[in-house]
Amino acid sequence: MKTKGEIEAEISEAIVRFEIDYMGRGPKEARSHIVDDLIVVRLKGMLTPAEQQLTKTADGVELIKKMRSTIIDNAKAEFSRVITDSTGVAVRDILTDISTTSGERIFVFILERNLGKELQRKITS
Repeated sequence: MKTKGEIEAEISEAIVRFEIDYMGRGPKEARSHIVDDLIVVRLKGMLTPAEQQLTKTADGVELIKKMRSTIIDNAKAEFSRVITDSTGVAVRDILTDISTTSGERIFVFILERNLGKELQRKITS
């Protein structure tokens, strides 16, 4: 059985690989956290140089958010598979947003079970 830290690292690596494959570059930093029935992934340094230029206008910000949202919507099944493969728990829903100010992206994966509690029980057993 994998440890909480091993699962979190595996998820971070998978999300970074996705970003590289789909966007051509990955974040500068990626961290994942299992909290009860949630997995929270924080990616820093997400905006491409072209996107950084687009953040200077309201239309550009809207374009970035729409494009990034569409990409994630089209890849939800892939994200769910990655999380389920890493954790053994099905994903109920995926929420995400990107800040065009800080260049950070957050993913929240809502799981079918309380993985955090299960992992904590294994530590104390």
